Amino acid sequence: MKVKYLLLAALLYSAGSFAQNKKTSPAIQTTLPRPKLVVGIVVDQMRWDYLYRYYDRYQAGGFKRMLNEGFTCENTLIPYIPTVTAIGHSSIYTGSVPAIHGIAGNDFIVQATGRSMYCTEDTTVSTVGSTSIAGKMSPKNLQASTITDELKLATNFRSKVIGIALKDRGGILPAGHAANAAYWFDDASGNWITSTFYMNALPAWVNTFNAGKPAEKYLKQDWNTLYPVNTYLQSAADNSPKYEGKFAGAETPTFPVKTSELYKGRMGMIRNTPYGNSMTLDLARAAVDNEKMGQNTVTDFLAVSLSSTDYIGHQFGPNSIEVEDTYLRLDKDLSAFFTFLDSKLGKGNYSVFLSADHGAAHNPNFLIDHNIPAGYWDESAALTQLNTALENKYKTKGLVRSLSNYQVNLNYTSLNKEKISEEAVKADCIQLLQKQAGVAYVVDMQRAQTANIPQDLRTRIINGYNAERSGAVQIVLKPGWYGGHGGTGTTHGTWNPYDAHIPLVFMGWGIKHGSLVRETHMTDIAATLAALLHIQAPSGNIGTPIGEVLK
Repeated sequence: MKVKYLLLAALLYSAGSFAQNKKTSPAIQTTLPRPKLVVGIVVDQMRWDYLYRYYDRYQAGGFKRMLNEGFTCENTLIPYIPTVTAIGHSSIYTGSVPAIHGIAGNDFIVQATGRSMYCTEDTTVSTVGSTSIAGKMSPKNLQASTITDELKLATNFRSKVIGIALKDRGGILPAGHAANAAYWFDDASGNWITSTFYMNALPAWVNTFNAGKPAEKYLKQDWNTLYPVNTYLQSAADNSPKYEGKFAGAETPTFPVKTSELYKGRMGMIRNTPYGNSMTLDLARAAVDNEKMGQNTVTDFLAVSLSSTDYIGHQFGPNSIEVEDTYLRLDKDLSAFFTFLDSKLGKGNYSVFLSADHGAAHNPNFLIDHNIPAGYWDESAALTQLNTALENKYKTKGLVRSLSNYQVNLNYTSLNKEKISEEAVKADCIQLLQKQAGVAYVVDMQRAQTANIPQDLRTRIINGYNAERSGAVQIVLKPGWYGGHGGTGTTHGTWNPYDAHIPLVFMGWGIKHGSLVRETHMTDIAATLAALLHIQAPSGNIGTPIGEVLK
């Protein structure tokens, strides 16, 4: 009987304690806090220093707003080579590298067959929104999930995910496999299109957008500088037209650019003007409005890639008024876009990050003229010399298919047929290539871990090597050198800081204000977003959350 009274007393005491704690404890959170919308912005070919090179001319609401309200990671690096668009977008959104996610280049060779494959090509789907073949695209070649896929999984596919970019790969790869839609620009029709991977007909709002002929409207405006040309930073530099490529039909690569006269129905010209970015953000606003993004009960994700910066960079190079004007105009466009999101969703209710898929080198001629080491590596001549030497030794033509992506892609069909040793041919290629001007290292991909090169380069080679889709030998050029590009403008693709040091700025819901100088990586972006959203990281993720960013 005594035991029963003791038990009853204990129960009454526990009940009283629970009631007291219930009164004094904070309310239990019944819903998981998340932003209404996540906006990913990838600025194609944006060098890290562009955040600051033109800072004094930026408006308060664009890049400056991100830096002054958000969190900037000042030392974000790309941890692989080659540094190109398709890999960059894939790596940002998967938190992974080509060795795992499988996108080994914009184009890559399927080593088993020797067939060249475009990163997003898909012959099983059809174009939606045009009669061209530009819509035969999908994310099927991407072999890992994206952070956008993981958001769909976490919300049982209730979240809306949309990707938008002039480039198909810039819209498709970030949107992932489970996206509601990805849209890209079709030069032939001047329309924004998609593929049957996503839908069988364009939504009415996209048809309405296309009916307004936005590309033509912008091109009819011509392209002149936003401010008086003599006030530009680059106008005081050696801004010689000899470093820049001109538009077809133009006499010189100088302002003003009479796009109204030059485009002649070729809508693709908008890619090489700042108006391509403006039009992309116009469509992004239309998507938020018409798809009610960020206005649902779950978090949505809008992945935007701004491609015109890449086309303009390739044509004119970093030391040009054209690139400077493009970033001043982009800053103005971003300011308007953030103001739109503030009014639509409420300031502080959405999260945004801005980064780049790669940077860009200075034009080698520009560097050489200023006594800075640089040069051109003739990829085509190197391929010819290589195949000639191998043919003389092995009596077989074309043993090297290409040197694309700074890699030796071997012809395995011929090697197997003629019973030629792959190891012997690789050794010959390494020996021959190491003698070429501008070549720093030539590395057997399968022996990169033991190569006598700096550890950082070994890691980048290993991360970039996909056995099914990468070449057998990696070529590393000397600083300032690049190949596969003409004498004007610029390109990218190497490990060097100008190609691999990218901006990374977060702003909005759940984001602290501050900056970070320790080394971070492109592959950390998806992991940081996963931590922000309290969802699983993508299936191939190797990145680490940047904890300093998050509240």
